Amino acid sequence: MPLWRDRLWYAVVAAFALNGLLFGVWASRVPAFKQRFDLDPGALGLLLLALAAGAIVSFPLAGVLSERWGADRLTVRCAWGYCAALILLAVAPSAITLGVALFVFGALHGAMDVAMNGWGARVEERLGQNTMSIFHAMFSLGAGIGAASGYFSVMLGYDLLPHFSAVALVGGTLALGTMTPMQEHSMGIAKTGDAKPLIALPTGPLFLIGLIAFSVSMGEGAMADWSAVFLRIATKADEAQAALGYAAFSTTMVLVRLLGGRLIDRFGPVATTRTSAAAAFSGLMIAVISDSITLVLTGFALVGMGYAVIMPLVFSRAARDDQMAPGPAIAAVATLGYGGMLLGPPIIGFVAQATGLRLSFLVLAGLALLAVLLAPKLRDTR
Repeated sequence: MPLWRDRLWYAVVAAFALNGLLFGVWASRVPAFKQRFDLDPGALGLLLLALAAGAIVSFPLAGVLSERWGADRLTVRCAWGYCAALILLAVAPSAITLGVALFVFGALHGAMDVAMNGWGARVEERLGQNTMSIFHAMFSLGAGIGAASGYFSVMLGYDLLPHFSAVALVGGTLALGTMTPMQEHSMGIAKTGDAKPLIALPTGPLFLIGLIAFSVSMGEGAMADWSAVFLRIATKADEAQAALGYAAFSTTMVLVRLLGGRLIDRFGPVATTRTSAAAAFSGLMIAVISDSITLVLTGFALVGMGYAVIMPLVFSRAARDDQMAPGPAIAAVATLGYGGMLLGPPIIGFVAQATGLRLSFLVLAGLALLAVLLAPKLRDTR
C-alpha cells in the first residue's frame, strides 16, 4: 500500500510535525527571552539546562509507559500537554518561573519524542518500508515552519503570547485531529514485550549507538537554541534575520530526510553516516570562520544536510535491538541522543561564556568527527 493511503502513517507524520513545530517556535524566539530577562550567555545556558533536565528525566519513564499504555496513546497524551507548555513559556513573569516552565516543556517534548519514535518504528515494521527518515523529515519540517513563524511574528510586531498561543491552537488542533482517531486502530502494533518496570540505560552496542546520537543531537540542540544568537553576535544580523538561521538548518534537513530511504538503500548506513557527519563538520567550520550572514546561513544549511539521516538510522537500529523491547531500547538511546540535544545548548552557553560563541561551536565540529569514527556501529546486522 502506498504510504499516502495509510491513515496510521499520517497519524505518525502529524505527531512528528507537531513535535518539531512547537520546538521550532521556542527556538526562533530565544533572543526575545534573552532580551526580556537581560540574560548573559551563562544565565541563558542555565535556563536551557532546565529544559534538558526535564527531557532527560522523562526519557526512561516514557520508555516504560510506551510498553504499558502503547506508544500511540502516550504520544497523544504528551501532545496535549506539550501544546499547553508552549504557552506557559510565554507567560513566565521571571527568569526563575521561565526555568520551571522550560523543565515542563522539556519533559513533555522528551516523552513525546520517545513515544512517537516507538509508534513510528511499529508503523514502519507494519508497512515493511523504510519510512523513519520521512517521519524525522516531518519533525524538521515542523521545526522549520515554527522558526519561520518566529521570523514573521517579529516582522509583524507580535509579542510572545499571541505568537505561541496561535501556533499551539492551530497546530495542536490539526495534528491531534489526525492522531487521536488512529490511536485505537494501532493498539495491535503499539505494545510489545512484557513491559518490565525498568530504567532503560544503554549498554554494549546500544551505548555506542547512543554515543553517535549524542554527537549529532548535541549539534541539533545547539542549532535550535543558539543559531539565532550566533547570527546576532557573529554577523550583526537583526532579530528577524537571526530567526532565519534555524529555518535554513531545518529546511535542508527536511529535503535530505525525504530522500533518506533511497540514500541508505544505495550507500548503506555506514557510508551514509560517515559522509553526513563529514558534511556537518564542514558546515560548522564555515560558520565559525565567516562574518557574512549569507555564508553562515550556508554553513547552517550544510549542517542540516549532514545531521539529517543519522538520527533516523539510530532509532531504527534501536527498535530492532534483540536485548530490549522497542520502547525501553529507544528510550535508552534517547537518553544519550536527545540528552545531547538538550544538554548541547547549556554546554555551548558555558563554553561561550569562557571562550566566546564562535569558538564554542568548535565543540560541535569535534563531535561530528566522532560520529564519523563510530559510523560502523550502525551497520545493519539483520
